[in-house]
Amino acid sequence: MSTHPAPRVLVVGTGVAGLTAALGAVRHGLDVTLLSKDALDETSTARAQGGIAAMTAALPAGQRRDSEQLHVRDTLAAGAGTCDDDAVRVLVRESAAAVDELVARGVGFDREAGADSPWLEGLEGAHSVPRILHAGGDATGREIQRALLSAALAAAAAGRLAISRHTMLVDLVLGPGGRAAGALVLTGPGDRPRELTADAVVLATGGAGQLYPHTTNPAVATGDGVAAALRAGAAVADLEFVQFHPTALAAPGCFLVSEAVRGEGAVLRDATGRRYLEDVHPLAELAPRDVVARENVRRSLAQGGRPVLLDCTRMAPPGPHGSGTTAEFLARRFPTIDAALRAHGLDWSREPVPVTPAAHYLMGGVATDGLGRTTVPGLYAVGECAATGVHGANRLASNSLLEGAVFGARVADAVQADALRTDAPGTGRAADDAPVSLVLSGRAESLPAAGRPGIAAARSRSTAPFGWNAVPVDEDTEPVDGEAVPFDGKTAPFDRAQFQDAMWAGAGVLRDRARLEALSRRLADFRPPAGLSRRAVEDRNLLTVGRAVTAAALHRTESRGAHFREDFPESDPARAWRTFWLLEPVPSTTPHHELTSEHVDAGMFDIPERIPAC
Repeated sequence: MSTHPAPRVLVVGTGVAGLTAALGAVRHGLDVTLLSKDALDETSTARAQGGIAAMTAALPAGQRRDSEQLHVRDTLAAGAGTCDDDAVRVLVRESAAAVDELVARGVGFDREAGADSPWLEGLEGAHSVPRILHAGGDATGREIQRALLSAALAAAAAGRLAISRHTMLVDLVLGPGGRAAGALVLTGPGDRPRELTADAVVLATGGAGQLYPHTTNPAVATGDGVAAALRAGAAVADLEFVQFHPTALAAPGCFLVSEAVRGEGAVLRDATGRRYLEDVHPLAELAPRDVVARENVRRSLAQGGRPVLLDCTRMAPPGPHGSGTTAEFLARRFPTIDAALRAHGLDWSREPVPVTPAAHYLMGGVATDGLGRTTVPGLYAVGECAATGVHGANRLASNSLLEGAVFGARVADAVQADALRTDAPGTGRAADDAPVSLVLSGRAESLPAAGRPGIAAARSRSTAPFGWNAVPVDEDTEPVDGEAVPFDGKTAPFDRAQFQDAMWAGAGVLRDRARLEALSRRLADFRPPAGLSRRAVEDRNLLTVGRAVTAAALHRTESRGAHFREDFPESDPARAWRTFWLLEPVPSTTPHHELTSEHVDAGMFDIPERIPAC
């Protein structure tokens, strides 16, 4: 019997992915600390309305019309040729077990007529059959958040899980051999810095919607995990693929009007009242999100910037939700949306709703294998901050909650399995720190972590900076002690509103070379803010991820999925590959071990290899 203490695991994030990973690690007997940047339920999961896509045929009262082949096919079609086939099959194959686990945790999915009756399964864009489970009509994410948080708080009360609220990730701590050995965080009022040690770190920090002025994401979605992983030398992937939800309320806050509303029969109209998507795609309002978002932008531009209109005034279909008036149907089927719209003075049963696309989901993130391992030993990523290859160039509606549940469980299993191959917990030494092997198109492609010897020889690489020009390290380092950053007079202080407006104009729904190059120059002009305040760290992260998104978007000279280039409007079959990126530090006379505490945000993205996928 081992006398070693249980391996210590830091899980950063409290959405479905982080909570599932933390609870799984607790079940394995690991010493788990769960970090929440803000309140425990201030997550994208809690805001998710649409539902969770799942194969339920094998479950009691599940529907029989769906099949694994159909769900895989729909996911691959939405992903537009850049999905990882194996990851997609894992997602679908393990979806029933994930739903079963959520039900066991207390999630109450909607049913037709009571506890043992069939689940209500909705239809959403690009799904070939109804397979979307909902809870509370349009409060699926909130119900999942409630149930998983309840389980986490129970584990904490029993002394099996430590929870640290209002704790923000600043950067990863690297030990011998570049292994993840903990995290530098800011805690509590006053943003007090603290270093937490661990044998494994799981990033579940969500997306980066705050890159843009219009987003459905919470304020905490500032790309923290992706930026920290980049600075630690991890590979990232697919960052050009940002999904813009087509129908956010065109009002402050960009409240999301779920895809499920269109699934129940709502239609989009221009300012003249004309329904236009029937002329654009065979699925009309149920076309993939990228198609709907682009056409909404075009129609808005054509009518002088006025938003398009979502018309729900004729919705009262037959079925479990369908009795009564349109107003009664909408209030019963979409209680959260109904309350929000009425709070804005809109009676959507009688008048159309003005809507606009808004940044909703980042398909790219920290590159992982099928178990959430990154190219940095001891570092894992899961959920929206990870790039598993499941979503490809465009996420299929309602696959994100599913991904968090499925891969959260897989990450917990991987951390446990890897701990068994690790020397004494607390030493930071692993028995096998070989680079993660990412399997694409049936080939195993080793992606060594940045900074490891031999990387230049391991990959044929393009070193074009794509507007992210290197600057001397001594002119743009980011000291963690809050000292002033040397300023050479050539850059402007970072302004978040200006940054977001520039991202929307250059790397928004519609892109081209001129706009992206102008954006690259604009971002290069921003001087990263210094200091260790939460705002300063968030702004540095946004600038890091924004530059990465722009570099990736410039590099992909085609249109694919959510990435649309007006100067390259067609997809190029020869470019159906995923691109992996590393942050390449600028050579410096400063010793490397000192730079690890300063976290240089200068350099350029470097492409290890362009690898065909699917």
